[in-house]
Amino acid sequence: MDKYYYVYMLASQRNDTLYLGVTANLMERVWQHKNKFVEGFTKQHGIDNLVWFEQHEEIASAILREKQIKKWNRDWKIRLIENANPYWNDLYLNLTA
Repeated sequence: MDKYYYVYMLASQRNDTLYLGVTANLMERVWQHKNKFVEGFTKQHGIDNLVWFEQHEEIASAILREKQIKKWNRDWKIRLIENANPYWNDLYLNLTA
């Protein structure tokens, strides 16, 4: 069975506060954010809409990509989101369907 790792971006709403993370179980991790089980920044700021993610086969490449994107300026992150998800839809709804 193939194992994948995900770099993901959450937003509170369109063009608002962003959060970038990495996980081995995207559906479960976003569910944890949505249900406020993750203490800290996302819970404090109501950040729980999955607006972008990228799949990797190796954890090292996912972590490297996360670190790379974290260094980007906000405009680049927004462009990354809007290239894949122009309406900032909550992609979590598609994961569970």
